Amino acid sequence: MLYHVRMDVHLPPDLDLQRRAEILAAEKAYSQELQRAGRWPHIWRIVGEYANYSVFDVDSNDELHQILSGLPLFPYMDITVTPLAVHPSDIHA
Repeated sequence: MLYHVRMDVHLPPDLDLQRRAEILAAEKAYSQELQRAGRWPHIWRIVGEYANYSVFDVDSNDELHQILSGLPLFPYMDITVTPLAVHPSDIHA
C-alpha cells in the first residue's frame, strides 16, 4: 500500500544542541535504513520549510503507524497521511 505523508518538524528552540545532534543523526540513520529496505521509496524536502513530502510503501496502516511513531523526530512532528490508489489514467499501472 502506498501512502503520501507530509511531515512538519517543530524542534523546540531551547533543545540542547548535543541532544538535537543526536536526534538528527538517529533520524537520518533510521530513515535511510527504511529507504534501503524499500519501505520509504521517496522523500522530498519542501522548499523554505522544515518539512518533507514522502511516499511510503508498506503492507498496512499499522505498519505505517509503527514506522512513523518510531521516527526519532516523531515527538516534534505534525504528520498528515494520505492513502494512495492507482489512477485509471496511469500508463504504468
